[in-house]
Amino acid sequence: MSLNQKKFPALLPIKEYTGYREPDKWVWCGSAVEEPGKGFHLYAARWRKDYPMLEGYVLFSEIVHAFSENLEGPYSFVEKVLPCFPDPHWDSRMAHNPTVVRRNGEYLLYYIGSTYDEPPTPPDLIQQDRSMMLRVYDRICIGLARSNSPAGPWQVLPRPVLEPREGKFDCSIVTNPAPCVLPDGRIYLYYRTNTPTGSRIGLAVYDTPEGPAQRFDEPVLPADFQIEDPFVWHNGEHFEMLAKDLNGKSTGEYHSGAHFVSEDGIHWQFTGKAYSRSIAMAGGKEMVLGSLERPQVLFDSEGRPRALFAAVADGPGGFKKASNTWNQVFLLQEE
Repeated sequence: MSLNQKKFPALLPIKEYTGYREPDKWVWCGSAVEEPGKGFHLYAARWRKDYPMLEGYVLFSEIVHAFSENLEGPYSFVEKVLPCFPDPHWDSRMAHNPTVVRRNGEYLLYYIGSTYDEPPTPPDLIQQDRSMMLRVYDRICIGLARSNSPAGPWQVLPRPVLEPREGKFDCSIVTNPAPCVLPDGRIYLYYRTNTPTGSRIGLAVYDTPEGPAQRFDEPVLPADFQIEDPFVWHNGEHFEMLAKDLNGKSTGEYHSGAHFVSEDGIHWQFTGKAYSRSIAMAGGKEMVLGSLERPQVLFDSEGRPRALFAAVADGPGGFKKASNTWNQVFLLQEE
């Protein structure tokens, strides 16, 4: 099989009420780690539900630890992890986009954070007055927490590991961190930024988790591919990436999953649609999700994809039309 014929495993039918849910909260993201013999630790984002879903995350998102003895769940809340620093601090008010990877026996939790000192705009006015929310959004940087256990506790680095760069293509924001640990221990940290040509994916390379970073001066994917929420891994031979297709032009389906492969992690080939928002349920029914985003893969002991964790929403599509969100676990067909 040639590199561009590589396909992502199919999603198996899901059971109802699996994954991680909090009915009185918006729940998003979700990155899992297995603790052999005990169960599965999930790090997800949640925030208050009296605010609109999209605007609310910028102001109030926090990262929590949940646990299940079973891979599919349901997962139960354990504790809040981030933010953990008191005011004033760069990430004292918001933490989001958790992704956990293992490197040399240590667990690395990447996330985005921001802060503010003014009173938040009331929930009934925030969609009319987005100025305060946008100021907080513009302060977003990427942070890192470290632990010797998948259950924590986490030692949080005091400063961001990645920030926007003035005068560069990623001058506006760095978000959606996607760390990939290479066989030699280096970390390729992919991230999304916003540019005049749309969403672009950048790359920073680390010899050690705390840096410093060696950053590429150009995006690693051409502007033809409008994607976000990358998840990247090295399968022992080459790199693979899952991402959300923002406009549907790559996969043929709006907001479905796009799959890419690369020999060097810099030059990427699109291989096709990885998954659809139309999903199969156990028992034969089908459900079309309003959103299926933030893909995160859990691997087995041999490094093969075992399950996909994804942030999902109900409704006809789009954040503003969702009534409920949760993290859903999809078992994957064996290769």
